[in-house]
Amino acid sequence: MTIPYSLRLVCLCLAAFFLVHAAVAAVVRLVAPAALRIAGRMRPRLAARFLLALRLAPAALAAFAVAGLCAPSYLWLEPAATSEEVGLVCLLAALFGAALTMESLVRALRAVARSGRYWRECRRTAVKTRIGRAPVWIVPRSAPFFVLAGIWRSRLVVSQAVVDALPEEQLAAAVRHEQAHRESRDNLKRLLVLLAPGMLPGVRGLSALERAWARRAEWAADDRAVAGDSRASLTLAEALVRVARLGAAPPLTPLTTSLMADGHDLAERVERLLHPAANPGRDLPLPVMGTAAALCGTALVALLQPSVLYSVHGLLERLTH
Repeated sequence: MTIPYSLRLVCLCLAAFFLVHAAVAAVVRLVAPAALRIAGRMRPRLAARFLLALRLAPAALAAFAVAGLCAPSYLWLEPAATSEEVGLVCLLAALFGAALTMESLVRALRAVARSGRYWRECRRTAVKTRIGRAPVWIVPRSAPFFVLAGIWRSRLVVSQAVVDALPEEQLAAAVRHEQAHRESRDNLKRLLVLLAPGMLPGVRGLSALERAWARRAEWAADDRAVAGDSRASLTLAEALVRVARLGAAPPLTPLTTSLMADGHDLAERVERLLHPAANPGRDLPLPVMGTAAALCGTALVALLQPSVLYSVHGLLERLTH
């Protein structure tokens, strides 16, 4: 099939995105069990960052391959205003790339729309007040929920049932937990996870990493809220148990962070709060992080050398035929 210059570039970019993404996602899927074991030996905050980076790696590397290698090599080395034939393999890969991209965009846009509707519904009846120094919107509903809603201007939304059930000290502990999520931009990270394509159209494939990240993010928020204080740990644990006893929370939108999360690891969270580990895990030392950053920078400079772009253009020529 013969197509013009600009359309051929789009086709090549989509095909390259799909192929690189599929290859990296397969590697991530393969190493995921080992990565989960490694994360289990880290502090929750570092483990959450590690797991999130691993989940976003396929999309990030595929986007770099397209924007940093594929498009520049084509625009630099391909004669302009020419029409050439594109093979079936390239067309199929481009279609899969387009499907992956559209699927993730639609998923993220739906989540943003649902998040906006959720806040507008709450705002109609919510009463703004303060718990400590934090602004809180209290909704006069009997269903128990305590959530951080929104991405850029996130707000704490609490049902009247939770406010009535929790003593002041426990309410303050719950607020500190949600503020920890706000400071970590966890709702924005949820949006990035939604934007990250699955392994194939209609197949997520990396859900284990997503669930593990969400769990570590909750643990990290717990740890940040109590700041190593045993009394604060006990207070937050009591708050979690009290809210759980109020009954099932209503379904949440994808871009909200709840005090109770999905409730599946409630027992483990309470156990962590009541019995903090003697060795809470390790953080990476600064020299290790600095070395890793230096290696990444060196690799990036090397990849952008003219010889590399020539090689990439040769691969693109093979892909199209």
